Amino acid sequence: MKAIPHKATEPQKNVDARDWWIVDLKDVALGRAASQIAKVLRGKNKPLFAPHQDVGDFVVCINAEKVKLTGRKMDDKVYRFFSGYVGGLREVAAKDVLAKKPEHLIKTAVAGMLPKNPMGKRLMTKLKVYTGDKHPHAAQAPRKLEV
Repeated sequence: MKAIPHKATEPQKNVDARDWWIVDLKDVALGRAASQIAKVLRGKNKPLFAPHQDVGDFVVCINAEKVKLTGRKMDDKVYRFFSGYVGGLREVAAKDVLAKKPEHLIKTAVAGMLPKNPMGKRLMTKLKVYTGDKHPHAAQAPRKLEV
């Protein structure tokens, strides 16, 4: 009688083959872009997705300073930075964060849509955000991700 291989003993698909995607954030709503980026980082666009495994791809975001916030979020949305000391809480409007650190705006939005555990921190290392349209990842030949 022939033994039927169990799924756990079958060789796993090539999980190490990670794709590179590039996202142009020019005139794109922040939340819509962040949800698509989080989906690709997590690997939910692949047929071999498993919630306990990191099967996601790398994502390169360009033109971070040109991302769009809808409604009155540019003035009303507040980012909080806490130094850990008494009285060390700073509140900064999204308009000011976009002017000084647009990468932080994108990374915060994407991190909020990923798991809040060690795997979420590992997934964030695969996100590369740049102001302007230049990036050092041309050798990886990233494919364009429509948002």
